[in-house]
Amino acid sequence: MISGETRPRLAGKARLRFDRKDQRFMLLYPEKGLVLNDTGAAIIKLCTGEHTVQGIVDALAAAYDQQPREAIEREVLGFLGAMADRGLIEQMS
Repeated sequence: MISGETRPRLAGKARLRFDRKDQRFMLLYPEKGLVLNDTGAAIIKLCTGEHTVQGIVDALAAAYDQQPREAIEREVLGFLGAMADRGLIEQMS
């Protein structure tokens, strides 16, 4: 369960890569890949195990100050939950 105090990090089987040809970020994992939009890439870049989910939300709220913080928090929690369900995000203790 992803919560505000969770410290997410990218799972060992996943890699964030920038595709220079298509100018987009992709999350690569065994036999598959997931194209990320700018917001998804920004979230994944902050998943280092150092930041809590609330810290990630704070950073994105500062970068996307035109969006309500509550909407950003919902988006981050939903995205990280989906990535955790796929085994692409791990939780640090």
